[in-house]
Amino acid sequence: MVQPTPTATLENLSRLASKPGVQSTLILSYSDGSIIRSTGLLAATSPSTSQDLSVGNNASRTGPAEPMDALSSGIDYPGSTEDDRKGNNAEQIARMVFAFVAGANAFTEGIDKSDEVKLLRLRTRKNEIVIVPDAKFLLVVIHDAPPG
Repeated sequence: MVQPTPTATLENLSRLASKPGVQSTLILSYSDGSIIRSTGLLAATSPSTSQDLSVGNNASRTGPAEPMDALSSGIDYPGSTEDDRKGNNAEQIARMVFAFVAGANAFTEGIDKSDEVKLLRLRTRKNEIVIVPDAKFLLVVIHDAPPG
């Protein structure tokens, strides 16, 4: 299979980000959750940075992420403070996505160690978040929830 060039990949991401209803896209590092690229509303509130956003005690882990207790993970969930209720930034979303993927991986491995997560889709009343894990990256698309 032919790998797309970086230019082609960036063009595809730009096209995806310009679709109606798409609020933001994020590309995260699979190993530590750092933001590689962000577009849309989240990019406007926070510059695209490559900082370690991993949670838990295994920041330099090479194996699958271990499950964690959400209350003791150190993640700043929206609504936990007055500042959080004003809006999310890319770093907060990246932390939550990274923890969500870690939990999904642990759940999947608990059911069948030979299986792996290929797609995560979370729909709320307002948004839909689609996460596509890859060997090196996590692609995150946040868009308006379809009516109904």
